[in-house]
Amino acid sequence: MPHFYRFKKLLLIYYALICMFIVIPGSVWFSSEMKALSDDCERFISFPPGHLYSSKTGGLRRWYNPPWFSECIPSTPYDPLLIRESFEKAVIKRLMTDVPFGVLLSGGLDSSLVASVVSRHLAETKVARQWGNKLHTFCIGLKGSPDLKAAKEVADYLGTVHHELHFTVQEGIDSLEEVIYHVETYDVTTIRASTPMFLMSRKIKSLGVKMVLSGEGSDEIFGGYLYFHKAPNKKEFHEETCRKIKALHLYDCLRANKSTSAWGLEARVPFLDKNFINVAMDMDPECKMIRRDLGWIEKWVLRNAFDDDEKPYLPKHILYRQKEQFSDGVGYSWIDGLKDHANEHVSDSMMMNASFVYPENTPTTKEAYYYRTVFEKFYPKNAARLTVPGGPSVACSTAKAVEWDAAWSKLLDPSGRAALGVHDAAYEATPEKAHASLVDPVAENVFCPAHGESLLPAAAV
Repeated sequence: MPHFYRFKKLLLIYYALICMFIVIPGSVWFSSEMKALSDDCERFISFPPGHLYSSKTGGLRRWYNPPWFSECIPSTPYDPLLIRESFEKAVIKRLMTDVPFGVLLSGGLDSSLVASVVSRHLAETKVARQWGNKLHTFCIGLKGSPDLKAAKEVADYLGTVHHELHFTVQEGIDSLEEVIYHVETYDVTTIRASTPMFLMSRKIKSLGVKMVLSGEGSDEIFGGYLYFHKAPNKKEFHEETCRKIKALHLYDCLRANKSTSAWGLEARVPFLDKNFINVAMDMDPECKMIRRDLGWIEKWVLRNAFDDDEKPYLPKHILYRQKEQFSDGVGYSWIDGLKDHANEHVSDSMMMNASFVYPENTPTTKEAYYYRTVFEKFYPKNAARLTVPGGPSVACSTAKAVEWDAAWSKLLDPSGRAALGVHDAAYEATPEKAHASLVDPVAENVFCPAHGESLLPAAAV
């Protein structure tokens, strides 16, 4: 965020701290983080996106009303050039900065497209021609992870200055409490992904970089998660993308913002440019659906928009790489290690009594139970736990989308590998075989579907 908004954020925190000593009955406090309110307020909520608070009426009112918010089914034909041009404008718009910056590059489609567009733009600038400035890209993972391999290939293709950062499962486990404190959630998939991002942000900031571009938002807009393979029709497909976008502030945006800002690093997300969202969400959702008969894999409309044979943006197999969730891509043993760690700290008897200990959003796995105990240590009030959404999920789906496949109810896990019959390295159908083989998910067959804005403040009363 620009310096002004960073300064404004600090003022909000300082204001909340001052109010600790000047408590006015019935007053309303605002803070960009829950930790500034949780010790002094009995009731507080997450400030909903697209809303404003009026002190005159004493309530919240939504002011942002884009066409897609109503979830009506659009009918505009697919225009690949419009998608490409809108996205390039969104990326270039976020390059307005006077600080050292880079791109978070996982080697997946979204971050690779961001890096490609930035690299092209910088190559055409006068400064780059005169001084030879190169784009810096960053990736983190366990040694030998799918993301590290793919990111290195993309970085070599684009000619960026690439920083490959490694972490171990134990390093991630050791930082869990700090991650949960900063990210302020006990959601399983958010914590899984926040931990490597938190560790990466610390290392990036130590290099003097102050701003990074990231690829969050694309999967919500284009239905990129693997569970979208099971969408029964375009109506449910579109409604699910709308639900996912509306919940971004509770999941991916929350992770991307708080994991980076914990170290004073600013994250910018061009896929969530308002104009680009309007363009992408105004498209007939029939075009976004996964069509095995036509060779359309997830996010085919985006991949096809940047499939330029004359001046390629990316190598073909990267452009058509299967969706890999960040918490999976950093190394499959990361999630397996988290589950093993939770099993050591949460007993079967604790799980049997979980509904009595945690009646709201009762954890259904030992991993979820462990995260909940850490969260409650920092944020014990009922209002705090209610800021975190709940419900069943598979491969990052909403509870509604779990209904798309009856087999998913046997393995409710937010990992992309829980998308049975879709992910190349999917778990086995039974929970007992959940530690599946660790297969490299980089797709080799381009045409085979089987292969392949900012943190919102919390308001308190």
